[in-house]
Amino acid sequence: MAINPKKHEMPTQDAKVRAHNFDEVATGYTEEIALLEADRCLNCKNRPCVEGCPVNINIPEFIVKIKERKFEEAYDEISKSSSLPAVCGRVCPQESQCESKCTLGIKFEPVGIGRLERFVADYHNEHSNEMKKPENTNNHKVAIVGSGPSGLTCAGDLAKKGYNVTIFEALHTAGGVLVYGIPEFRLPKKIVSKEVENLSKLGVEIKTNVVIGKTLTIDELFEMGYEAVFVGSGAGLPNFMGIKGESLKGVYSANEYLTRSNLMKAYKEKMVTPIMKGGKVAVVGGGNVAMDAARTALRLGAEKVYIIYRRSMEELPARREEVEHAMEEGIDFKILTNPIEIIGYENKEDKRDEKNGEVIGIKCIKMELGEPDEKGRRKPMPIDNSEFILDVNTVIISIGTAPNPLIKDTTKGLEVNSHGGIIVNEDGLTSRDRVYAGGDAVTGAATVISAMGAGKTAARAIDEYLKTI
Repeated sequence: MAINPKKHEMPTQDAKVRAHNFDEVATGYTEEIALLEADRCLNCKNRPCVEGCPVNINIPEFIVKIKERKFEEAYDEISKSSSLPAVCGRVCPQESQCESKCTLGIKFEPVGIGRLERFVADYHNEHSNEMKKPENTNNHKVAIVGSGPSGLTCAGDLAKKGYNVTIFEALHTAGGVLVYGIPEFRLPKKIVSKEVENLSKLGVEIKTNVVIGKTLTIDELFEMGYEAVFVGSGAGLPNFMGIKGESLKGVYSANEYLTRSNLMKAYKEKMVTPIMKGGKVAVVGGGNVAMDAARTALRLGAEKVYIIYRRSMEELPARREEVEHAMEEGIDFKILTNPIEIIGYENKEDKRDEKNGEVIGIKCIKMELGEPDEKGRRKPMPIDNSEFILDVNTVIISIGTAPNPLIKDTTKGLEVNSHGGIIVNEDGLTSRDRVYAGGDAVTGAATVISAMGAGKTAARAIDEYLKTI
Protein backbone atom coordinates (compact mmCIF):
# COMPACT_ATOMS: atom_id res chain seq x y z
CA MET A 1 0.00 0.00 0.00
CA ALA A 2 1.36 3.43 -0.96
CA ILE A 3 2.27 5.70 1.95
CA ASN A 4 0.36 8.94 2.29
CA PRO A 5 3.07 11.62 1.87
CA LYS A 6 1.30 14.04 4.24
CA LYS A 7 0.41 13.58 7.88
CA HIS A 8 -3.31 13.63 8.53
CA GLU A 9 -4.60 17.06 9.46
CA MET A 10 -5.60 17.73 13.03
CA PRO A 11 -9.30 18.65 13.17
CA THR A 12 -9.79 22.15 14.59
CA GLN A 13 -12.49 24.67 15.31
CA ASP A 14 -13.12 27.20 12.56
CA ALA A 15 -10.85 30.22 13.09
CA LYS A 16 -13.69 32.76 13.09
CA VAL A 17 -15.54 30.78 15.75
CA ARG A 18 -12.63 29.85 18.02
CA ALA A 19 -11.28 33.41 18.14
CA HIS A 20 -14.21 34.22 20.41
CA ASN A 21 -14.26 31.23 22.74
CA PHE A 22 -11.85 29.39 25.04
CA ASP A 23 -12.76 25.88 23.88
CA GLU A 24 -9.81 23.77 22.77
CA VAL A 25 -8.72 24.74 19.26
CA ALA A 26 -7.60 21.27 18.16
CA THR A 27 -10.34 18.70 18.66
CA GLY A 28 -8.14 15.60 18.32
CA TYR A 29 -7.88 12.61 16.01
CA THR A 30 -10.80 10.25 15.71
CA GLU A 31 -10.07 6.52 15.93
CA GLU A 32 -10.31 6.29 12.15
CA ILE A 33 -7.79 9.08 11.56
CA ALA A 34 -5.44 7.73 14.24
CA LEU A 35 -5.36 4.32 12.55
CA LEU A 36 -4.62 5.89 9.17
CA GLU A 37 -1.81 8.01 10.64
CA ALA A 38 -0.34 5.07 12.55
CA ASP A 39 -0.17 3.13 9.28
CA ARG A 40 2.30 5.73 7.96
CA CYS A 41 4.91 4.63 10.57
CA LEU A 42 7.73 2.55 9.04
CA ASN A 43 8.56 0.94 12.43
CA CYS A 44 12.27 1.57 11.85
CA LYS A 45 14.70 -0.79 13.57
CA ASN A 46 17.09 2.01 14.53
CA ARG A 47 14.23 4.12 16.00
CA PRO A 48 15.66 7.62 15.39
CA CYS A 49 12.46 9.20 16.71
CA VAL A 50 13.16 7.82 20.20
CA GLU A 51 16.52 9.60 20.24
CA GLY A 52 14.69 12.84 19.49
CA CYS A 53 12.37 12.46 22.50
CA PRO A 54 13.73 14.03 25.72
CA VAL A 55 11.99 11.34 27.80
CA ASN A 56 12.77 8.50 25.36
CA ILE A 57 9.26 7.18 24.76
CA ASN A 58 9.30 3.92 22.77
CA ILE A 59 7.50 5.57 19.88
CA PRO A 60 7.46 2.73 17.31
CA GLU A 61 6.11 0.31 19.92
CA PHE A 62 3.19 2.48 20.99
CA ILE A 63 2.32 3.17 17.35
CA VAL A 64 2.32 -0.59 16.64
CA LYS A 65 -0.21 -0.96 19.46
CA ILE A 66 -2.40 1.66 17.79
CA LYS A 67 -2.24 -0.25 14.51
CA GLU A 68 -3.43 -3.32 16.42
CA ARG A 69 -6.23 -1.27 18.03
CA LYS A 70 -4.73 -1.98 21.45
CA PHE A 71 -5.08 1.59 22.65
CA GLU A 72 -4.75 0.86 26.37
CA GLU A 73 -1.54 -1.08 25.72
CA ALA A 74 -0.30 1.89 23.70
CA TYR A 75 -1.01 4.10 26.72
CA ASP A 76 0.86 1.71 29.00
CA GLU A 77 3.84 1.85 26.66
CA ILE A 78 3.91 5.67 26.69
CA SER A 79 3.44 5.73 30.47
CA LYS A 80 6.63 3.77 31.00
CA SER A 81 8.51 6.94 30.02
CA SER A 82 6.04 9.82 30.41
CA SER A 83 3.90 10.84 33.38
CA LEU A 84 2.02 13.45 31.33
CA PRO A 85 1.05 11.96 27.93
CA ALA A 86 -2.14 14.02 27.48
CA VAL A 87 -0.16 17.19 28.14
CA CYS A 88 2.78 16.31 25.92
CA GLY A 89 0.52 15.32 23.06
CA ARG A 90 -0.82 18.87 23.08
CA VAL A 91 2.03 21.25 23.88
CA CYS A 92 5.35 19.57 23.07
CA PRO A 93 7.24 20.86 20.00
CA GLN A 94 7.37 17.45 18.31
CA GLU A 95 8.28 19.08 15.01
CA SER A 96 11.72 19.97 16.40
CA GLN A 97 12.18 16.80 18.45
CA CYS A 98 10.87 13.29 17.73
CA GLU A 99 9.22 14.15 14.41
CA SER A 100 12.35 15.93 13.19
CA LYS A 101 14.17 12.57 13.41
CA CYS A 102 11.43 10.54 11.71
CA THR A 103 12.80 8.52 8.78
CA LEU A 104 9.61 9.08 6.81
CA GLY A 105 10.28 12.81 7.10
CA ILE A 106 13.35 12.50 4.86
CA LYS A 107 11.11 12.12 1.82
CA PHE A 108 7.62 12.99 3.06
CA GLU A 109 6.01 14.67 6.06
CA PRO A 110 6.95 12.88 9.30
CA VAL A 111 4.50 10.73 11.23
CA GLY A 112 2.20 12.80 13.46
CA ILE A 113 3.70 11.37 16.64
CA GLY A 114 2.36 14.05 18.98
CA ARG A 115 -1.13 13.78 17.56
CA LEU A 116 -1.08 10.02 18.06
CA GLU A 117 0.19 10.42 21.63
CA ARG A 118 -2.69 12.79 22.36
CA PHE A 119 -5.19 10.34 20.85
CA VAL A 120 -3.93 7.49 23.02
CA ALA A 121 -3.92 9.60 26.21
CA ASP A 122 -7.41 10.96 25.56
CA TYR A 123 -8.69 7.46 24.83
CA HIS A 124 -7.29 6.23 28.14
CA ASN A 125 -8.70 9.15 30.12
CA GLU A 126 -12.12 8.60 28.58
CA HIS A 127 -12.23 4.82 29.06
CA SER A 128 -10.18 4.07 32.17
CA ASN A 129 -9.69 5.42 35.69
CA GLU A 130 -7.22 2.80 36.82
CA MET A 131 -3.71 3.63 37.98
CA LYS A 132 -1.58 0.88 39.47
CA LYS A 133 -0.22 1.99 42.84
CA PRO A 134 3.00 0.21 43.82
CA GLU A 135 2.22 -2.65 46.21
CA ASN A 136 5.31 -2.10 48.31
CA THR A 137 6.89 1.14 49.48
CA ASN A 138 10.55 1.41 50.36
CA ASN A 139 9.94 3.85 53.26
CA HIS A 140 12.17 6.53 51.74
CA LYS A 141 10.71 10.07 51.69
CA VAL A 142 11.36 12.56 48.89
CA ALA A 143 10.13 16.17 48.69
CA ILE A 144 9.35 17.84 45.36
CA VAL A 145 9.28 21.65 45.20
CA GLY A 146 6.83 22.77 42.52
CA SER A 147 4.13 20.91 40.63
CA GLY A 148 5.07 21.92 37.11
CA PRO A 149 6.15 19.41 34.44
CA SER A 150 9.58 18.66 35.96
CA GLY A 151 8.19 18.21 39.47
CA LEU A 152 5.24 16.07 38.35
CA THR A 153 7.55 13.87 36.26
CA CYS A 154 10.09 13.40 39.04
CA ALA A 155 7.29 12.62 41.49
CA GLY A 156 5.64 10.11 39.16
CA ASP A 157 8.84 8.23 38.39
CA LEU A 158 9.77 7.97 42.07
CA ALA A 159 6.25 6.95 43.14
CA LYS A 160 6.30 4.09 40.63
CA LYS A 161 9.47 2.86 42.33
CA GLY A 162 7.81 2.81 45.74
CA TYR A 163 8.99 6.12 47.23
CA ASN A 164 6.83 8.21 49.56
CA VAL A 165 6.67 11.44 47.57
CA THR A 166 5.25 14.80 48.62
CA ILE A 167 4.87 17.73 46.24
CA PHE A 168 4.89 21.24 47.73
CA GLU A 169 3.14 23.78 45.48
CA ALA A 170 3.13 27.54 46.17
CA LEU A 171 -0.19 28.22 44.42
CA HIS A 172 -3.63 26.92 45.36
CA THR A 173 -3.84 24.61 42.35
CA ALA A 174 -1.34 21.96 41.28
CA GLY A 175 0.11 22.01 37.77
CA GLY A 176 2.55 24.91 37.74
CA VAL A 177 2.95 26.57 34.36
CA LEU A 178 0.55 24.00 32.89
CA VAL A 179 -2.33 25.70 34.71
CA TYR A 180 -1.22 29.32 35.12
CA GLY A 181 0.70 29.79 31.89
CA ILE A 182 -0.95 27.81 29.09
CA PRO A 183 -4.42 28.94 27.99
CA GLU A 184 -7.52 26.79 28.16
CA PHE A 185 -7.84 26.72 24.36
CA ARG A 186 -4.45 25.01 24.08
CA LEU A 187 -4.43 22.89 27.23
CA PRO A 188 -7.76 22.49 29.05
CA LYS A 189 -7.52 22.60 32.83
CA LYS A 190 -9.41 19.30 33.08
CA ILE A 191 -6.56 17.59 31.21
CA VAL A 192 -3.96 18.82 33.70
CA SER A 193 -6.28 17.98 36.59
CA LYS A 194 -6.63 14.42 35.28
CA GLU A 195 -2.85 13.98 35.02
CA VAL A 196 -2.42 15.30 38.58
CA GLU A 197 -5.20 12.97 39.75
CA ASN A 198 -3.38 10.04 38.17
CA LEU A 199 -0.27 10.89 40.22
CA SER A 200 -2.36 11.05 43.38
CA LYS A 201 -3.62 7.54 42.62
CA LEU A 202 0.02 6.44 42.51
CA GLY A 203 0.33 7.64 46.10
CA VAL A 204 1.88 11.08 45.56
CA GLU A 205 0.79 13.57 48.23
CA ILE A 206 0.26 17.14 47.00
CA LYS A 207 0.33 20.07 49.42
CA THR A 208 -0.74 23.42 47.94
CA ASN A 209 -0.30 26.95 49.33
CA VAL A 210 3.18 26.08 50.60
CA VAL A 211 5.88 28.53 49.50
CA ILE A 212 9.29 26.91 49.91
CA GLY A 213 11.56 29.67 51.15
CA LYS A 214 8.72 31.30 53.11
CA THR A 215 6.36 28.70 54.58
CA LEU A 216 9.15 26.15 54.84
CA THR A 217 12.81 26.12 53.85
CA ILE A 218 14.67 23.27 52.18
CA ASP A 219 16.64 22.76 55.41
CA GLU A 220 13.36 22.33 57.27
CA LEU A 221 12.23 19.70 54.76
CA PHE A 222 15.27 17.64 55.70
CA GLU A 223 14.45 18.13 59.38
CA MET A 224 10.96 16.73 58.62
CA GLY A 225 12.51 13.46 57.48
CA TYR A 226 12.76 13.95 53.72
CA GLU A 227 15.95 12.30 52.49
CA ALA A 228 16.21 14.11 49.16
CA VAL A 229 14.67 17.24 47.66
CA PHE A 230 13.99 18.01 44.00
CA VAL A 231 13.56 21.69 43.10
CA GLY A 232 11.30 22.21 40.10
CA SER A 233 10.08 25.69 40.98
CA GLY A 234 10.10 27.02 37.42
CA ALA A 235 10.99 30.46 36.10
CA GLY A 236 8.26 32.84 37.15
CA LEU A 237 10.22 36.10 37.32
CA PRO A 238 9.35 38.13 34.21
CA ASN A 239 11.88 40.13 32.20
CA PHE A 240 11.08 43.67 31.08
CA MET A 241 12.66 45.89 28.43
CA GLY A 242 13.64 48.82 30.64
CA ILE A 243 11.92 51.37 28.40
CA LYS A 244 9.92 54.41 29.46
CA GLY A 245 6.29 53.74 30.33
CA GLU A 246 6.52 50.16 31.59
CA SER A 247 4.98 51.19 34.92
CA LEU A 248 1.83 52.60 33.32
CA LYS A 249 -1.57 51.12 34.02
CA GLY A 250 -2.36 48.65 31.26
CA VAL A 251 1.17 47.19 31.01
CA TYR A 252 1.48 43.53 31.99
CA SER A 253 4.10 40.85 31.91
CA ALA A 254 2.81 37.89 29.93
CA ASN A 255 3.10 35.82 33.12
CA GLU A 256 0.76 38.13 35.01
CA TYR A 257 -1.69 38.46 32.14
CA LEU A 258 -1.94 34.71 31.56
CA THR A 259 -2.15 33.97 35.29
CA ARG A 260 -5.07 36.39 35.64
CA SER A 261 -6.80 34.74 32.70
CA ASN A 262 -6.00 31.10 33.53
CA LEU A 263 -5.70 30.72 37.30
CA MET A 264 -8.00 33.62 38.21
CA LYS A 265 -10.39 32.36 35.54
CA ALA A 266 -10.91 35.53 33.51
CA TYR A 267 -11.57 33.15 30.62
CA LYS A 268 -14.91 32.27 32.24
CA GLU A 269 -17.65 34.77 31.38
CA LYS A 270 -19.13 35.21 34.86
CA MET A 271 -15.84 35.56 36.74
CA VAL A 272 -14.94 39.04 38.01
CA THR A 273 -11.19 39.18 37.41
CA PRO A 274 -9.10 42.39 37.44
CA ILE A 275 -7.76 42.37 33.90
CA MET A 276 -7.88 44.73 30.93
CA LYS A 277 -10.38 43.55 28.33
CA GLY A 278 -11.30 44.94 24.94
CA GLY A 279 -9.55 47.79 23.18
CA LYS A 280 -6.31 47.39 21.24
CA VAL A 281 -3.47 45.23 22.52
CA ALA A 282 0.23 45.01 21.69
CA VAL A 283 2.18 41.90 22.69
CA VAL A 284 5.96 42.29 22.63
CA GLY A 285 7.82 39.07 21.82
CA GLY A 286 7.71 36.15 19.41
CA GLY A 287 7.69 32.97 21.47
CA ASN A 288 4.92 30.55 22.37
CA VAL A 289 4.03 32.61 25.44
CA ALA A 290 3.59 35.70 23.26
CA MET A 291 1.24 33.74 20.99
CA ASP A 292 -0.71 32.55 24.03
CA ALA A 293 -1.04 36.09 25.39
CA ALA A 294 -2.10 37.55 22.04
CA ARG A 295 -4.70 34.87 21.38
CA THR A 296 -6.00 35.17 24.95
CA ALA A 297 -6.41 38.95 24.55
CA LEU A 298 -8.41 38.35 21.39
CA ARG A 299 -10.73 35.94 23.19
CA LEU A 300 -11.16 38.38 26.08
CA GLY A 301 -12.66 40.86 23.66
CA ALA A 302 -9.80 42.87 22.13
CA GLU A 303 -10.82 44.58 18.89
CA LYS A 304 -7.25 44.49 17.57
CA VAL A 305 -4.15 42.55 18.66
CA TYR A 306 -0.58 43.13 17.46
CA ILE A 307 2.48 40.93 17.86
CA ILE A 308 5.60 43.11 17.90
CA TYR A 309 8.78 41.19 17.09
CA ARG A 310 12.18 42.65 16.31
CA ARG A 311 13.34 39.94 13.89
CA SER A 312 11.78 38.35 10.79
CA MET A 313 8.99 35.78 10.51
CA GLU A 314 11.61 33.13 9.65
CA GLU A 315 13.27 33.68 13.04
CA LEU A 316 10.09 33.77 15.09
CA PRO A 317 10.77 31.21 17.88
CA ALA A 318 7.14 30.15 18.45
CA ARG A 319 5.88 26.83 17.09
CA ARG A 320 4.74 27.11 13.48
CA GLU A 321 1.34 25.69 14.42
CA GLU A 322 0.77 28.38 17.03
CA VAL A 323 1.86 31.14 14.64
CA GLU A 324 -0.43 29.82 11.92
CA HIS A 325 -3.35 29.61 14.34
CA ALA A 326 -2.71 33.18 15.50
CA MET A 327 -2.61 34.47 11.93
CA GLU A 328 -5.81 32.59 11.04
CA GLU A 329 -7.52 34.22 14.00
CA GLY A 330 -6.57 37.71 12.82
CA ILE A 331 -3.53 38.61 14.96
CA ASP A 332 -1.52 41.36 13.21
CA PHE A 333 2.22 40.61 13.11
CA LYS A 334 4.49 43.66 13.17
CA ILE A 335 7.82 42.03 12.40
CA LEU A 336 11.23 43.75 12.23
CA THR A 337 9.78 46.17 14.75
CA ASN A 338 11.01 47.09 18.24
CA PRO A 339 9.25 49.14 20.98
CA ILE A 340 11.19 52.12 22.30
CA GLU A 341 8.57 53.73 24.57
CA ILE A 342 5.12 53.04 26.00
CA ILE A 343 3.11 56.25 25.87
CA GLY A 344 0.63 57.33 28.54
CA TYR A 345 -1.35 60.42 29.46
CA GLU A 346 1.11 63.04 30.67
CA ASN A 347 -1.21 65.60 32.28
CA LYS A 348 -1.14 64.25 35.85
CA GLU A 349 -2.63 67.53 37.19
CA ASP A 350 -5.90 67.16 35.31
CA LYS A 351 -8.08 65.21 37.77
CA ARG A 352 -10.98 65.29 35.32
CA ASP A 353 -9.16 62.90 33.01
CA GLU A 354 -10.26 59.46 34.22
CA LYS A 355 -7.67 57.76 32.00
CA ASN A 356 -4.79 59.68 33.53
CA GLY A 357 -1.71 57.42 33.73
CA GLU A 358 -3.03 54.77 31.37
CA VAL A 359 -1.49 53.50 28.15
CA ILE A 360 -2.53 55.28 24.97
CA GLY A 361 0.07 53.96 22.56
CA ILE A 362 3.38 52.27 21.97
CA LYS A 363 6.20 53.97 20.07
CA CYS A 364 8.20 51.61 17.85
CA ILE A 365 11.08 51.72 15.43
CA LYS A 366 11.59 49.64 12.32
CA MET A 367 14.49 47.20 12.28
CA GLU A 368 16.69 45.49 9.71
CA LEU A 369 18.85 42.40 10.14
CA GLY A 370 22.58 43.03 10.32
CA GLU A 371 25.54 40.75 10.98
CA PRO A 372 25.12 37.51 12.98
CA ASP A 373 25.44 37.81 16.77
CA GLU A 374 27.31 35.46 19.13
CA LYS A 375 24.58 32.83 18.68
CA GLY A 376 24.72 32.98 14.91
CA ARG A 377 21.48 34.93 14.53
CA ARG A 378 21.51 38.09 12.44
CA LYS A 379 21.37 41.00 14.84
CA PRO A 380 18.40 43.39 14.44
CA MET A 381 19.50 47.00 13.89
CA PRO A 382 17.25 50.10 14.09
CA ILE A 383 16.50 52.03 10.91
CA ASP A 384 17.00 55.78 11.31
CA ASN A 385 13.89 57.98 11.22
CA SER A 386 11.50 55.02 11.05
CA GLU A 387 9.66 55.60 14.34
CA PHE A 388 5.88 55.24 14.43
CA ILE A 389 3.16 54.93 17.08
CA LEU A 390 0.60 52.16 17.42
CA ASP A 391 -2.67 53.18 19.04
CA VAL A 392 -3.11 50.64 21.87
CA ASN A 393 -4.39 50.71 25.44
CA THR A 394 -2.82 47.46 26.70
CA VAL A 395 0.78 46.28 26.35
CA ILE A 396 1.90 42.76 27.28
CA ILE A 397 5.64 42.15 27.60
CA SER A 398 6.66 38.61 26.67
CA ILE A 399 10.45 38.57 26.36
CA GLY A 400 11.26 35.72 28.71
CA THR A 401 11.44 34.88 32.40
CA ALA A 402 14.06 33.97 34.98
CA PRO A 403 13.97 31.78 38.11
CA ASN A 404 12.64 33.46 41.25
CA PRO A 405 15.56 34.00 43.69
CA LEU A 406 13.54 33.00 46.79
CA ILE A 407 14.86 29.44 47.09
CA LYS A 408 18.42 30.51 46.32
CA ASP A 409 18.26 33.28 48.94
CA THR A 410 16.94 30.93 51.65
CA THR A 411 19.14 27.90 50.98
CA LYS A 412 22.75 28.10 52.08
CA GLY A 413 25.32 26.75 49.66
CA LEU A 414 22.99 26.58 46.66
CA GLU A 415 24.95 27.92 43.70
CA VAL A 416 23.28 29.70 40.76
CA ASN A 417 24.54 31.09 37.47
CA SER A 418 24.50 34.71 36.28
CA HIS A 419 20.88 34.31 35.10
CA GLY A 420 19.68 32.96 38.44
CA GLY A 421 19.43 29.36 37.26
CA ILE A 422 20.40 26.69 39.78
CA ILE A 423 23.68 25.02 38.81
CA VAL A 424 23.44 21.22 38.52
CA ASN A 425 25.61 18.35 37.26
CA GLU A 426 24.56 15.81 34.62
CA ASP A 427 22.40 13.99 37.19
CA GLY A 428 20.56 17.11 38.32
CA LEU A 429 22.50 17.31 41.61
CA THR A 430 23.07 20.85 42.90
CA SER A 431 25.94 22.15 45.01
CA ARG A 432 23.97 21.09 48.08
CA ASP A 433 24.10 17.43 49.12
CA ARG A 434 20.80 15.59 48.44
CA VAL A 435 19.27 18.62 46.70
CA TYR A 436 18.48 18.11 43.03
CA ALA A 437 16.92 20.52 40.52
CA GLY A 438 15.62 20.61 36.97
CA GLY A 439 13.41 22.34 34.45
CA ASP A 440 13.06 26.11 34.18
CA ALA A 441 14.55 26.61 37.66
CA VAL A 442 17.82 25.49 36.08
CA THR A 443 17.57 26.50 32.41
CA GLY A 444 15.25 29.49 32.51
CA ALA A 445 12.08 29.35 30.43
CA ALA A 446 12.16 26.31 28.12
CA THR A 447 9.82 23.59 26.86
CA VAL A 448 7.52 21.33 28.88
CA ILE A 449 9.17 18.19 27.53
CA SER A 450 12.72 19.36 28.35
CA ALA A 451 11.57 20.03 31.92
CA MET A 452 10.09 16.54 32.03
CA GLY A 453 13.37 15.11 30.82
CA ALA A 454 15.18 16.87 33.67
CA GLY A 455 12.67 15.48 36.14
CA LYS A 456 13.29 11.96 34.88
CA THR A 457 17.06 12.39 35.11
CA ALA A 458 16.84 13.60 38.71
CA ALA A 459 14.42 10.82 39.69
CA ARG A 460 16.86 8.24 38.38
CA ALA A 461 19.75 9.83 40.29
CA ILE A 462 17.73 10.14 43.52
CA ASP A 463 16.77 6.47 43.25
CA GLU A 464 20.36 5.40 42.73
CA TYR A 465 21.49 7.45 45.72
CA LEU A 466 18.76 6.41 48.17
CA LYS A 467 19.16 2.75 47.35
CA THR A 468 22.65 2.99 48.86
CA ILE A 469 21.59 4.24 52.30
